Amino acid sequence: MKSAASLLPCLLLAASAITATANEAPPTAKPDLAKGQAKSTEVCAACHTNDGSRGVPANPILQGQHAEYLVKQLTEFQDGKRDNPIMKGMASTLSATDIKNVAAFYASKQAKPGFAKHKDLVSLGEKIYRGGIADRSVPACAGCHNPTGAGNPALFPRLAGQHSDYTEAQLIAFRARTRKNSTQMTDVAAKMNDNEIKAVADYIAGLR
Repeated sequence: MKSAASLLPCLLLAASAITATANEAPPTAKPDLAKGQAKSTEVCAACHTNDGSRGVPANPILQGQHAEYLVKQLTEFQDGKRDNPIMKGMASTLSATDIKNVAAFYASKQAKPGFAKHKDLVSLGEKIYRGGIADRSVPACAGCHNPTGAGNPALFPRLAGQHSDYTEAQLIAFRARTRKNSTQMTDVAAKMNDNEIKAVADYIAGLR
């Protein structure tokens, strides 16, 4: 029969193995696109269309948007960091898994190209998007959102082809501080006038 002293190393080794196993993070489940589509049809389609494509101009195009950005926005609608009574009600029905699935579903779609509506504003919009407004320290939109409007999955949304009405409304909301979930965008929009906002929003709609 083994003594207590001889068993001690075995017990310590077993305890160490149990602790290591307990500390291992569970594998992250991949989003389920089929469930995301089903949930989006149930909750989102009435305003954003079945595949998040070019619906009503007042509502954003979700097709091709980065999943990380959509998860962030839906979560912030839930907790009130981004204030919108309609979206808060819709987002509140979704679990964290639902949000990831819906976001992945929309992100998996190929965004369709848009178009600018105001030829007289294209030059100003392009100037602001690509070069900013130097005398007011407004940075170029392209610096964060990419020259093609593709954005950055972990940080900044895709803008290319987005409805100009929606983009204009969001910039005005940032300027008025009624949309408060991006200090960076609040600071940028605060330095822009109505015509500049309209111009850059229209230019973004035609980016591809």
